[in-house]
Amino acid sequence: MRLNKFIAETGRCSRREADAWIAAGRVQVNGRIAELGTPVTPQDEVRLDGRLVQARQQRHVYLALNKPRGITCTTERHVAGNIIDFIGHRERIFPIGRLDKDSDGLILLTSNGDIVNEILRVENHHEKEYEVTLTRPFDEAFLSAMAGGLYLPELAVRTRPCTVQRISRRSFRIVLTQGLNRQIRRMCEVLGHEVQRLQRLRIIGLTLGDLRLGQWRELSEAELAALLPDRRQWHPAPSVQPSAGRPTLRLTPPPAGVSDDAADLSPAAVRPAQPAAARRLQRPAPARPPSSRRR
Repeated sequence: MRLNKFIAETGRCSRREADAWIAAGRVQVNGRIAELGTPVTPQDEVRLDGRLVQARQQRHVYLALNKPRGITCTTERHVAGNIIDFIGHRERIFPIGRLDKDSDGLILLTSNGDIVNEILRVENHHEKEYEVTLTRPFDEAFLSAMAGGLYLPELAVRTRPCTVQRISRRSFRIVLTQGLNRQIRRMCEVLGHEVQRLQRLRIIGLTLGDLRLGQWRELSEAELAALLPDRRQWHPAPSVQPSAGRPTLRLTPPPAGVSDDAADLSPAAVRPAQPAAARRLQRPAPARPPSSRRR
């Protein structure tokens, strides 16, 4: 593991901020001033300004959000309506991929950067399913063209063949295995159509289910397994504890200076960016088995 990632996973800073501390000579590994890109293992002693840095023992966060229109999938907190402030989670999380500001539907967020490439990597051909409504009716030739793949001049690329199914005169479902920028909207534009609403329904084996617009919830172990069946480790492995006699000190904070279209929604559906603006879906607590103890 790279040193900047090790420090960032303590939850006190980003990798970029950790790099700034390393470049400033504030970080030592096994008694020596560290350099950018230094690899570390659980057996190494990492100190910041002379104080021991210990990795937090915690489980990663995996969330599913039914994103409303108007929310931007960015971690930049200065952007109005950013997805991080909308959810208001206590942990440092980030979206896995993007869903256009003008689109609604399923998006995943996590604190585990290691799974992002596995889900987004194009060669993995992971499926994403959408329901699309156009501003006017379309014919069978439109469906055939969408399914066969289209050349997108703005991106200078041809889309992969995909599965397309009609729902009504103006709506259809489409399953993509690539994630080009505004791909569905661009494909429709090439064929002379405009998207009125675009909703993501599924990512690989994970669906929206009964998650209401603006709600989020944590993923279950079964859902994680359906997302990436070949992955075995979803949470950090226990780290080796410091040897006896070493002081356990907390990491001190850095000093100052370091540092697609949806139908109209009601005002309550898209809330302004503020902590805990999204509604968490609470799962019912499991019933306790009856006590065998005699009263």
